[in-house]
Amino acid sequence: MNESSPTVAVGIVVEEEVQFTLVELCRACHADGGQLSALVAEGVLTPSGGDPEEWLFDGSALRRARSALRLLHDFELDAAATALVLDLLDEIQLLRSRLKVSLPEPETAAWPSQHGPAK
Repeated sequence: MNESSPTVAVGIVVEEEVQFTLVELCRACHADGGQLSALVAEGVLTPSGGDPEEWLFDGSALRRARSALRLLHDFELDAAATALVLDLLDEIQLLRSRLKVSLPEPETAAWPSQHGPAK
């Protein structure tokens, strides 16, 4: 009998209340300070604090930074283009959530026929 060992997934749940310094966010994203500073300059990330040494990022910045860094790398975008793409993706998500709220459920909806009104 061929027994396989169970697969164990390990992860960390990051809540929005968690805060990262610039150095910690760099480590978590495997990025350098220059990349994240460029994203801050374009408004992709919004830390609290004045100088980079004082910046604090909330937990949601980790996901956004990782998404931005993937766009930078995979599509060879600059920070400004990355900011634009993320803004458009945010807008799509917002519109989808609005659409989901406003549309009736498919099984209860009285959708018109694709062939026009019955004769």
